[in-house]
Amino acid sequence: MNRSELVAGLSERAEVTRKDADAMLAAFADIIGEIVAKGDEKVTIPGFLTFERTHRAARTARNPQTGDPIQIPAGYSVKVSAGSKLKEAAKGK
Repeated sequence: MNRSELVAGLSERAEVTRKDADAMLAAFADIIGEIVAKGDEKVTIPGFLTFERTHRAARTARNPQTGDPIQIPAGYSVKVSAGSKLKEAAKGK
């Protein structure tokens, strides 16, 4: 499913225009991005998803073309965890 299909589904289920559904989806993504960027709290949609910023330590890896070791600096990543309802849906129940 791509974005336009998701917007169409949202507009149909929520009985709003596609323009309003697209604005809601964009606002949702902006809010999640802002909270994750701060990193001081996680976003939980009960039973569905949890978004959380995590810290990755610096590490040494290998260049796949040359085999030379390279340093990868420390940084941040996003952890997305599925909730119980989403896990059940994935099982086909």
